[in-house]
Amino acid sequence: MEQFYFQNSALLWLLLAVLVQAVLMWQYWRWRGRTLRQLGSPVLVQRLLRGFSVRRFWLKNALFGLALMLLALAIADPRRALPAEVQEGRGADIVLALDVSASMWADDVLPSRLEQARLLALRAVSALQGHRIGLVFFAGDAFAQLPLTTDYEAARVLLQQAGPEFIAQGGTDLGLALEASMRLFESGASAGRAIVLLSDGEDHEGQALGRVQAVRAAGVRLFTVAVGKPEGAAIRRPDGAPLRDEAGVPVYSRPNLALLRQLAQAGGGRFFDAAQANTVSLLSAECDALQKAALTLQAERRYVHYFVWFALATWLLLVLEQVLGWRFSRTSDLQDA
Repeated sequence: MEQFYFQNSALLWLLLAVLVQAVLMWQYWRWRGRTLRQLGSPVLVQRLLRGFSVRRFWLKNALFGLALMLLALAIADPRRALPAEVQEGRGADIVLALDVSASMWADDVLPSRLEQARLLALRAVSALQGHRIGLVFFAGDAFAQLPLTTDYEAARVLLQQAGPEFIAQGGTDLGLALEASMRLFESGASAGRAIVLLSDGEDHEGQALGRVQAVRAAGVRLFTVAVGKPEGAAIRRPDGAPLRDEAGVPVYSRPNLALLRQLAQAGGGRFFDAAQANTVSLLSAECDALQKAALTLQAERRYVHYFVWFALATWLLLVLEQVLGWRFSRTSDLQDA
């Protein structure tokens, strides 16, 4: 069903500018009347207002007020949602497991490991369209954020919001991340399955290599994407302050690239470096090679945007208001003044 709405409906309060303009003009007109009456001479008033058109005065202000209203509506982004097209296709099941632990705040890659991993995951979602995608965020614990779906927009929204605040438990447990990812897969599904682990490789529990054997035994391939440089960096909070341990010493993080390589090899997958320009395309090619099964693809919702027309009408009204002069020589207008 098509629906008309304003994307930024909270900005409709800008329409109050039209009311403010109306109040100011009313106050000005009252002041003008009082000032003219104080002159006391109708002949003098007529001479002072020679050529002044009351009609044009109010027309110009009405045009300006209408332009303000249309501008506010344009800023609120009016749009109409079109029905999403549902199509049938074939694809695999892919779970993206994103590390959101505190070590991902490290800035050995700019602006941070977390931001690099998040941007790569967003690009991967676009490259993997046609497959079902699930999301798992993990730190010292792991939670599924999105079940396997073709709603790629929902995946993007969650990835854009991902951060350490999603997981209360500190530390990093890659084993739990693999376990939570496996729970998203449906038993008996014929589609190929894969887990894409985006992390710096820190693993405080040491259970990942043991868990990956179960992953591979279930027919699921594990791909790892490493973020961070081998030399590592101090961990900084989002406000720029260094993260300190209980003794007040700044915490230093060095990515465990060797572990991520081991996990990918044991999981029958492949190791990738997030810093490489072709990582997403290589990952997409590996996932496209998985066995595919029939699935329902829901296309991204399409919109008809109207803000351009509102903005164009605003510009035309402002041009007309500027072109229209204050003075007019018709007698009737002079008398109105």
